[in-house]
Amino acid sequence: MSKRILITGAAGFLGSHLCDRFIKEGYKVIGMDNLITGDMKNIEHLLKMENFEFYHHDITKYVHVAGELDYILHFASPASPIDYLKIPIQTLKVGSVGVLHLLGLAKEKNARILIASTSEIYGDPLVHPQTEDYYGNVNSIGPRGVYDEAKRFQESMTMAYHRFHGLETRIARIFNTYGPRMRLNDGRVIPAFIGQALRGEDLTVFGDGSQTRSFCYVDDQVEGIFRLLLSDYSDPVNIGNPDEITIREFADEIIKLTNTNQKIICVPLPEDDPMQRQPDITRAREILGWEPKVSREDGMKITYDYFKNLTKEELFKSEHKDFAKHIRR
Repeated sequence: MSKRILITGAAGFLGSHLCDRFIKEGYKVIGMDNLITGDMKNIEHLLKMENFEFYHHDITKYVHVAGELDYILHFASPASPIDYLKIPIQTLKVGSVGVLHLLGLAKEKNARILIASTSEIYGDPLVHPQTEDYYGNVNSIGPRGVYDEAKRFQESMTMAYHRFHGLETRIARIFNTYGPRMRLNDGRVIPAFIGQALRGEDLTVFGDGSQTRSFCYVDDQVEGIFRLLLSDYSDPVNIGNPDEITIREFADEIIKLTNTNQKIICVPLPEDDPMQRQPDITRAREILGWEPKVSREDGMKITYDYFKNLTKEELFKSEHKDFAKHIRR
């Protein structure tokens, strides 16, 4: 008999790819999303499938799913700077009230639950690369705090349910992930740079571009999450690609990839922008037998081809305007 899984944030970038994977693996998938940042076009190919059903629902309200449930993946959360600056209270609520509702549902159904945490819980790290044992350097009242602290609370509550109720829980600390279905103008580094290149705009780099990021292609990320869910490990696990690059170097790569001649323009570094971001994936290698397989060169070619096929209306949507002064992941 097929296992049944609830995936929240199902119409989002990563959530929709997870729906695809679990459908492919033979699971019955229930997708749930309130569509504040998600897009139905990401899952429209699944709507006619017998093993997929969709609930348009906000998990900060009571969550009910009829019938048995084997697994829950909690991926409902604004994840880009533009979103969590625009809807800070909803961001905090989905990581607090929302996770409480899902943990309660998991307890009721005796289901295993995996929550999507983030590398942002490390803040502007004083340890490099970041291991799961590092507690982080986070400004709880800064502009990033609404996202960072929501995820930190989410981890704490998840472990409390694990220890107090014996609930089967998993925590994935997700580092920068990219690929098809990202929103072009959501404020994250890769879609921001590609969007600027496609629009013929100069590429904006915060500070002098010496800060680093480590980008993981979505197929690798989904594989790591899949293995973590089915593992017997309850402590947090970093899922990301340790191939580190400076933002300035990455901007040069984008110009070469898109075959454009834009300039690189430096703008002031925003508050609490992390200077280094690189996962230590020793734990994922040892416990899950996982490490990323897709090179940045190959992953970026696929991602760029996806963005090139967007309509002119999508390319010039106004949500990218005036956010160079804010923050970018």
